[in-house]
Amino acid sequence: MHQYLKAIGFGNIVSKKEEKELLQQIEETFTHQTIVSYNEDADFCEYQKTYGTGMGIIVCGEMDEKEIFEREYYFPVFRGTGVTSYADVTVERKIDHEEYMGICEDIRVDISLIFHVQNGVDYMREVKAGLVPKRGTSLTLSGLAISGKVLFPVKKDAELVKKKKEENLNRLSLLNAAHKGDQTAIETLTLEDIDTYSKVSRRLANEDVFTIVDTYLMPYGVECDQYSILGEIQKCTIAENHVTKVPMYQMTLQVNELKFDVCVPVSGVLGEPEVGRRFKANIWLQGYINF
Repeated sequence: MHQYLKAIGFGNIVSKKEEKELLQQIEETFTHQTIVSYNEDADFCEYQKTYGTGMGIIVCGEMDEKEIFEREYYFPVFRGTGVTSYADVTVERKIDHEEYMGICEDIRVDISLIFHVQNGVDYMREVKAGLVPKRGTSLTLSGLAISGKVLFPVKKDAELVKKKKEENLNRLSLLNAAHKGDQTAIETLTLEDIDTYSKVSRRLANEDVFTIVDTYLMPYGVECDQYSILGEIQKCTIAENHVTKVPMYQMTLQVNELKFDVCVPVSGVLGEPEVGRRFKANIWLQGYINF
């Protein structure tokens, strides 16, 4: 059973029987169906059903010549808004079935972002048409969380905010140069990191880490597409799963210069989300590649 069903309001699904009934209902009353030529004996079929604003479940499998569908896997999905990154994306197929993982190398974060591809069928079509690898695409990231905490913002005056923006622009310029092999930029970034580590170490003796670290994004657990995040809330709305009537927070977060949406059950959030406050959670990162 997929643990992130709860993240879109299906916390009431607690047995395999209930899960099977839900998936059977999706196959019979789907919102959208997509079929892609797969091989000589079968096609790849995807059923999507929407359960609220941006929320849904995707069921994937093979459909044979007699139009008999054999389910292979499914996953809950939350479609984000806007564009998170214009960096190039690499897509890799999972070993056991037609499920895809994406890798985004955005210089604004110091790690390779690995995410679950929401529109794997679109990617399959691009591959079949011979349009992969493809440059100039954009990426819309989103996250599913089962629970989280709301933290107060770090106190910042206008001058500090302005200085921080200038520092971020300078760092992005150095990172861009370092990616191109500029040795001076690499050395400058190394010295800056050492200086930052020294400053943080001194402050940690008397301050809490969350008064020093404004936002962060780092890998969490053993799954490569799960992350621990702390982001500033830019927007927050409440949506409802129209079947279970479970209310969900849908928040737009600013995380390490990246902006993306996160969906989490209201009952799983400690604190009151408001614009300017911060949200801390462990998320399953998903991405929609805008081909």
